[in-house]
Parts: sequence; C-alpha cells; structure tokens
Amino acid sequence: MADAISADVVIIGSGISGAMLAAGLARAGVKVAILEAGDQVDRATAVNTYWNAAIKVPECAYPPTAQAMHPVTNDLTSWYLQDGPDNFASTYIKVVGGTTWHWLGTCLRLVPNDFQLKALYGQGIDWPISYADLESFYGAAEAAIGVSGDSASDLGAPRTMPYPMPEIPQTYLDKAYVKALAGTEYDVRSTPQGRNSTDRETRPACCGNASCIPVCPVQAKYDATVHLDQATAAGAVLHAKSTAVFVETGADRKVTAVRFKRWDGSEGRATAKVFVLAAHAIESPRLLLNSKSEQTPSGVANSSDQVGRNLMDHPTQLSWALAKDPVYPYRGPLSTSGIENLRDGPFRRQRGAFRIEIGNDGWSWPTGAPISTAQDFANQGLRGKALDKAIHDQASRHIRLAALVEQPPDPANRITLDAVQKDIYGVPLPRIAYRIDQYTQDGMAEARKAHADIFTRLGASEIQHSYQAQGAGHIIGTLRMGSDSRTSVVDRDLRSHDHPNLFVLGSSVFPTSATANPTLTIAALALRAVPAVKASLQG
Repeated sequence: MADAISADVVIIGSGISGAMLAAGLARAGVKVAILEAGDQVDRATAVNTYWNAAIKVPECAYPPTAQAMHPVTNDLTSWYLQDGPDNFASTYIKVVGGTTWHWLGTCLRLVPNDFQLKALYGQGIDWPISYADLESFYGAAEAAIGVSGDSASDLGAPRTMPYPMPEIPQTYLDKAYVKALAGTEYDVRSTPQGRNSTDRETRPACCGNASCIPVCPVQAKYDATVHLDQATAAGAVLHAKSTAVFVETGADRKVTAVRFKRWDGSEGRATAKVFVLAAHAIESPRLLLNSKSEQTPSGVANSSDQVGRNLMDHPTQLSWALAKDPVYPYRGPLSTSGIENLRDGPFRRQRGAFRIEIGNDGWSWPTGAPISTAQDFANQGLRGKALDKAIHDQASRHIRLAALVEQPPDPANRITLDAVQKDIYGVPLPRIAYRIDQYTQDGMAEARKAHADIFTRLGASEIQHSYQAQGAGHIIGTLRMGSDSRTSVVDRDLRSHDHPNLFVLGSSVFPTSATANPTLTIAALALRAVPAVKASLQG
C-alpha cells in the first residue's frame, strides 16, 4: 500500500516532546516515524509574515490553513467552539516543530511542593511522581534545550547540575526593579530561558531582536526543529502535512494503527509496535475521543472518562503603569527577570499561587504600544517634533507585569467534540467548557495587590489592571497521569492505563498546573519516557 507507514514507534506530533523522544529513540537504533499535521516553516518567510501582519498576535507568523487549522488569539471562536462561562484564551499552532516556534523561552522548573498539592494544601490532586523523580531529567532537559541561567540563583527548585550557559543579562529595566524592591518580599531574579547567551553548537547567541513571540529571526531561541534534525539525522522519518484522524485498537487492547490524511487528499495507515501521542492538550484528546469503535465506545484510552477533562491554563493577571524615570523597554528578549519566591506557601490552601513575569515589552501586550502611543498622541493633535518628543518620553517609561496564576483541575473544564462542525478531514471541532474558579480568581486578586505595591515602590503612575484573565499560552491537563486507572488516563511512565503500547507526552499529562511555564517539565518528562518506550518494544 503506497500510503502505508511502518515503524517500531509512531509519534503523533513534532513539538518539543515528540521531537525529543524521537531523537532519543532514533539514536538508540529504534525505527521511528513522526506524523505532523503542519508544514515545514521557513524562518525568513515567518519573519516577513510577522512584520507585515496588521495584528501581531503570537500566531501571526504562522497563518492557519484549511489543512492545518489552529486557534488564533484575536479570534478565540474561529477554531475553538466555546461553551464558557469563560473563554479559554490560550492557543497553539500546527507546524513542524510545534508551538516552540512562538514560545517565550522561559525554562522554570516546578518546585517540589507542586507535586503534592493535595497532600500539603488540600487542593487538586497529587502527581504520581515527585520532584526527586524528575530532578535529573530537568538537568538533562536544560542541557538538551540549551538553557541560559544563573546556577547560583535560588528559584525554589534544588538542582544538582549547573545550567549549560550563563544567564541572559538583566536589562536596565530589570535593574530598576532590583533597586526599588531591595529588602522587600519581592525577590527579583534572572529568569532561566531556552535561548543562547553565548554561541552554542550551531546556534548563535541572542542579539536582542525583541520578537521572541512570535519568531526568533536567528534561532538563538530553542525550537523543536533542533531535535527533529537530530532525530532525522539518526534515521527517524518525518511525515509533514499528515494529520492523524483515528486510532485503531484490537481485541487485545493494543493500538494497532493510526489512520492519517494528507494535505493532497491521500490517506493511509501507520502501524508500529508502540504509539506515542504528542499532539498537545487540545488535539491529543480530540483524536482519542474521535476514535470510537466497538472496543472503545467512549474513545481510545477513556475507560476512566477522564479524556479531555481537567483543562487548565495559567490565567494571567496583566498590569501596566508609567515609570517615574525612563527605563527603556522594547529592547532584548521580551522578559529576562521575574519574581519567583511567591510560588509556594501555606496560602495555597486558600488561593492560587503565582509567579510574576517582568516585561521588557512595555505596553505592547495590553495596549499595542508603541504604535498605539503614537496614534494616541496624534489624535490629541501633536505633530512633528512635539509628537516625536511625546512618544519618546512616554514609551521610555512603559512598564508591565504579568502574574501567572495557578489553576486547579476541574473535571467540568473539558474538551469534547462538536456534534455538527468538522474540519476538512471530517474530525469534529473541539468544543471547550471552561470556568475560572474562585481559587484562581482569589490568586489573581492577590496578584493585582502585589502589582500595585511593586509599581508604587517604583514611583510609577497611571497604574492599570486588566480585570479579564489573559491566556498564558499554556494548555495543561486533559490526559492526566495518575496511579489510579479510574481517575487518570496514563500512569507514572506516561503509558495508557487502557492500552499497553500507547504513551502520551506533553502538558496534557500534568495533574495540576502549578505556576511555572510548562515547557521545561514537558521536556523532562519526554526524556524520562525514552527508556520506558524502549523497554515496551521488548514486550
């Protein structure tokens, strides 16, 4: 059959988890095939698309196509079918390399207590693994990504390995916060991030283009094509423009094949000994729920009725103000420092924890500045040198903070399949029920207080807060791991409770959200899965 794919391991999705697993397996001599719904990205084209975009949202460099539709931030109902009561505001893209193309690059570890939220604070659920189980894999992930960080900095997560590169230098703006907050409860630290601070391997050091979201023009920032290149060099085969649409299972409960459809209209089946689902926390449950059969009447891997449930984000409290003196934003990476010492404590019994990201991007997120700044002054009648002076004076003092707030799992927050609307391949569109609960809202309220206090200590004026939660771009939950097959989808090794040759990777397996940007933990779990997947080939 011309459209048949056969391998030892078939991986669905080419983002960071699928790419890292593929590289690890291929280097060990395993025959790997990767199915990716999207196309290859040409970096120069993506940069030009971004510059020419009228609306510069995270996805603007990667316009969706009918063959690889994905959500966009400025139209959250074009792909998502939102049931509310709140709109789910985080997105993803379908391209080779996945959403790492437009991630910020923040590489924080979870803190140890994040794995025991129920035991310690009576909230959510505990992970079936501990921080100690993951610590060495965190170090391996930092080395694999190429994380720049201050190895001596205490970010609440003990480490046994240094970062592979020194930290990205703090900006002039960061140092203004350091000075103003010295001796307070707000401990400003350099943020570890997946971008080169020095030339490393084949990638250059960051040169401060300030377009990390949506695209790094020089690939100083890591994206998953790094590991895809390693995987294909070791023998893995990447099948782009190939969308998985159905997972087949046999009477022995094993997955037997994955059906896929290509952009050109052709279709086929991929067979393997082991299958790995690494297609993000919306598309992964969507595929499993669509795969109903006599053996799997509720969808694949769904005997627990947990597939699609417990959708989380880090609902983000956005605040901005005008500094007393110039701090010169709009330069360098979009964030180089943060406040991480508010991420854990007894208060988690009552409200969500948060980390505070210090922005170098001025008011661009909340208002569209500095373009909107020029427009505002022009509308006031300013012209010529007076307009130029006003823009320079105000834009040089723009500051913003974003608090990423912990959201607990709620089974009612979920992905289901729409009964009517389908994509070009006949797969139902994702329908999302989502609510930001009181625990999270109380965390956001506390974040507003902290932001106001910080801005006041800086002597800032015109303090403003968004009273609508922003999406962090962190899609978490929907296929959570756990030791009880009745309440989880995969076990501690990320193997399906229902199907012994099916594994799931990515943030979908997180039992709780914690506060850290999830990518480093996704990578660590993917590296931890390599030996488990290899061992399953012998079964």
